[in-house]
Amino acid sequence: MFTRAASDNSRSSRSIRRVPAALLAVVVGAAALTACGGDKSTDDDSAKGKAGTGFPRTLKTAMGDVAIPAKPKRVVVLDTGELDDVTTLGIKPVGAVSPHMKTEGGFPSYLKSEIGGVKDVGPLLEPNLEKIIGLKPDLILSSKVRHGNIYDKLKGIAPTVFTETTGGPWKANLKVHAKALGLEKQADQKLKAYEARAKALGAEIKKKYHGEMPSASVVRFVAGPTRLYQKSSYSGVVLDDIGLARPKSQSSTDPVKTMLDVSPEQIDKADADLVFVTAADLPDKTQKKDVTSNPVWKALPAVKNHKVFDVPDETWMSGIGIQAAEHMLADVAKATGVPLPKA
Repeated sequence: MFTRAASDNSRSSRSIRRVPAALLAVVVGAAALTACGGDKSTDDDSAKGKAGTGFPRTLKTAMGDVAIPAKPKRVVVLDTGELDDVTTLGIKPVGAVSPHMKTEGGFPSYLKSEIGGVKDVGPLLEPNLEKIIGLKPDLILSSKVRHGNIYDKLKGIAPTVFTETTGGPWKANLKVHAKALGLEKQADQKLKAYEARAKALGAEIKKKYHGEMPSASVVRFVAGPTRLYQKSSYSGVVLDDIGLARPKSQSSTDPVKTMLDVSPEQIDKADADLVFVTAADLPDKTQKKDVTSNPVWKALPAVKNHKVFDVPDETWMSGIGIQAAEHMLADVAKATGVPLPKA
């Protein structure tokens, strides 16, 4: 989660690595021919009633209609939500970008077993177009908020499907990615299973807390002001699926206002029964020391009651998918002292 419009603080880069003009021109031309051929085959198959595999198909996306001539086999994903989604659906991408806000670098560790051998085509803000071309993808996934400024270059390489943004609308984005891959049923099954598990966890928590749900606050330390995450953020949606209450400072459902910046003196806005804390940067680059040494922080009931929990930034913030959400469920179960419902 990296943008205010999504779930975090990054901005789309203004500069993209240069690609040899001749090479890009060849790829653009080839893609244009493929697209034209794809449209024709769609008409032919429709006329013959032979759309058994569901391809070719045309998707309505944030950038307009996109024709996908055949079931994708070589997928490149340019954000972490897309990476979580395709691996959730059993697809190992040929290329991906790693989170730009990850202190240890590299791909998300929670997906380690699923992405061995995947080529890094990052950085996220400046995808390496030459590397992407070299992978010969037949589908590229990202979002307008991330890479809208290079969409024309990307669609010249392969059919490119963009959602509008990332973060809060992660469930709707999963459905778009699934449709592009021809895996709608699998996505629906995975999503329903996750939501049922989240609901079951909420029931366990409510039972332990004598019929009342505890409140949960989400604090993130970054290079800059400390952030409190709203209901409209990715982590906010997951906590809402569980049914946890949120403090007034984090109750916004506005998709644009996914976080609130606070100073060390304003950290009382994080007051809740449970406080979950993540760090996107090294401690000396954030205000963590100033915040946690502040009397206002020390006065929080959660601090006094030892109900502050450090959780991974890569799942609570940048995962933005079902697999990351499952890790969140496990963290919440541990924090509340209830058994995690079986998947």
